[in-house]
Amino acid sequence: MPDERRPRIGVCAALERARWTVWDREALLLSRAYIDAVQGAGAVALMIPPDGWVEQHPADVLDGLDALMLAGGADIDPGSYGERRHHCTTNTRPERDRAEIALALEALERDIPVLGICRGMQLLNVARGGTLVQHLPDDVGHGDHRRALGSFDDADHDVRLEPGSLAAHACGELLHQTKSHHHQAVDALGEGVVASGWSTLDGLVEAIELPEARWALGVQWHPEVDPRSRVVKTFAGEAADTLIGA
Repeated sequence: MPDERRPRIGVCAALERARWTVWDREALLLSRAYIDAVQGAGAVALMIPPDGWVEQHPADVLDGLDALMLAGGADIDPGSYGERRHHCTTNTRPERDRAEIALALEALERDIPVLGICRGMQLLNVARGGTLVQHLPDDVGHGDHRRALGSFDDADHDVRLEPGSLAAHACGELLHQTKSHHHQAVDALGEGVVASGWSTLDGLVEAIELPEARWALGVQWHPEVDPRSRVVKTFAGEAADTLIGA
């Protein structure tokens, strides 16, 4: 990576009600694991709030960034992909969806690296016109993709990756052990989106990519909490190459 500066990776933050010290207010939140993973990969992490200005002016944000990470979080509003709400779809924030869709589309237009993690993978698919399964137990008959709420304990399962795919390159293998925590998933693929990873539990799509893009990958699992994973490091390396080529 160049000595003059590290690549700057924007990480989309959630808008949630939170408590800290004496306060109980709405806050912009992001698990420290995302920041640690980006910094550990040799890049600078910059949080992006989901506000109306970002939605209308995504270029203003991306002008200062070398890559975009769409992080995990609450369910995507089904109105974003034209469907009615399932009773298990909760805690949606349409303003976050709109801002991140705008950012994702602008990042793809600029051809800078994009990594979607869990919700971020789903958002990337929705941004390209795809849809989601709103509650997996209804479709696959089990809850093994989210075994313990708020925990990655006993959350490991394998994902089979397509040979020669970006997902396989990012993971460095064709059978990748993952840490999972989700109850929704990609259903119909968006325009230009291809599946490149499938759960060995039930064949669920767990990796997507856009072959026409320079580097655009979505993973349904959480590489940021897995010290064995090289996904974030590979992504940050691509961001560094973007910087070098500027």
